[in-house]
Amino acid sequence: MATIRKFEELEIWQLARILSREIYKTTKYPEFSRDFKLIDQIRGSSGSVMDNIAEGFGRGGNKEFSNFLTFTIGSANETQSQLYRAMDQEYITETEFNQLYEKADEIIRRSGKLIQYLKSSDHRGIKFK
Repeated sequence: MATIRKFEELEIWQLARILSREIYKTTKYPEFSRDFKLIDQIRGSSGSVMDNIAEGFGRGGNKEFSNFLTFTIGSANETQSQLYRAMDQEYITETEFNQLYEKADEIIRRSGKLIQYLKSSDHRGIKFK
């Protein structure tokens, strides 16, 4: 694995940014735009996905990064649950639901794989050099 110096270089963070951007775009739909509580929740949870990756990376150690990746998984799951609410209220179509849900699922899968890698890596992060 190449040395990554900034969180923006992480593919998983890039995917999380795309998910968050698409959630923001979707919540601007006229049908959706009046449900302020759900908008706040789904924007918050999708933003937390990318923020937890960045914060965990910035901590400089594998254990802390792994811990923050578990928060990432939780926030992605929360976003998925909120997508069900949006679909059930007919704010989004089933196709839109599936596309956004799959993006969150990909982040969950990659987070799990990254956690496994960090736990097995001899490199412990810049914090413990």
